[in-house]
Amino acid sequence: MNILPVTDPAFKPYGRIVEGYDVSGLLKALATTPCTDGVVYVPHDDVLGNAEGADALGDAMFGGMPFQLGWCNGHNTKLNCLEYHRDSEFNLGCEDFILLIATLADLENDRLDTAKVKAFRVPAGVLVEVYATTFHYAPCHTDPKKGFHVMVALPKGTNTDYRPAAGPNRLDSTLWARNKWLLAHPDSSEARDGAYVGLDGVNIDIAADL
Repeated sequence: MNILPVTDPAFKPYGRIVEGYDVSGLLKALATTPCTDGVVYVPHDDVLGNAEGADALGDAMFGGMPFQLGWCNGHNTKLNCLEYHRDSEFNLGCEDFILLIATLADLENDRLDTAKVKAFRVPAGVLVEVYATTFHYAPCHTDPKKGFHVMVALPKGTNTDYRPAAGPNRLDSTLWARNKWLLAHPDSSEARDGAYVGLDGVNIDIAADL
């Protein structure tokens, strides 16, 4: 798979690089969070929330709205699922990491062909905004010896427990948690747990492309 730098103009429909903010305190705090062989996601961690500069950055990212600063750490090279929120997500890594992404415009009859997925490499220490219209999921590592530590900043409550009864719109069946609409690949553990299977094609694995 062709992995483009996040500075490439091809990233513009999906998000942007966010400049001008001091993220050193958050990076220092993020480096203390655990990195496992798999993937672990924590919606909010006081280690990040109490980091130097965290409140000012959160207010700037979300315009004064309540927010949460969590992390997604570990080792990963596979797509497995794609999700979107109805707000932007902000990511910041201690190491380079790769985002596998697509857009809501790629949906056809509430399904998405994984051939539409693009890969972008984000350098360590660079803050990126992933737009609300962008499908994404767990980051991928660039170095299996290091894995990844990635901050995940979202509106407060996102990705927490919420599973309502299916609504009248077909996309309602993809609501997997609060403010989290999820499409699973049939090969994924999420699909086995009952998530909406909405990804067609190959379950992308970039291990050979690193």
